[in-house]
Amino acid sequence: MNNHDQVNRQNKAVAGVLHPAVYMVLVGLTAWLAVAIWGFGYDGQTDYLLAIVTGFLVIAVAIPSTLALMVYRQGNSDDQKSSDKTSFREWMAGDFDTWQDRVRGRNAAIEVLLPMAAIAIGMTAFAIVLHFTEVGA
Repeated sequence: MNNHDQVNRQNKAVAGVLHPAVYMVLVGLTAWLAVAIWGFGYDGQTDYLLAIVTGFLVIAVAIPSTLALMVYRQGNSDDQKSSDKTSFREWMAGDFDTWQDRVRGRNAAIEVLLPMAAIAIGMTAFAIVLHFTEVGA
């Protein structure tokens, strides 16, 4: 890395927490996953199991969301305040500080969202294939 890149990298804003928009997209992808798994329901027993899985997904989103809301309302974190004031575009253009390294905000958002997006898209594809194939001849 040359000196010009180092100076530009040092002048960028550094965030220590994810932007709230990333969390909203995660919640949306989880809701997409919950809708996609209902594409597998075709009898009473399957519907019962899918309701349980949906409950687990709701709990998996509700607990961290409740904790984040508590932190937001207390307003103790300077990183959280600065993250809320910056636009998503500015946050993505800046750097994100992880415990291992600093990465670009855009790359951090992609790395956080990619697993849930892959699961939601894959489950949707499986449900579509199941819908167009005959179940139980």
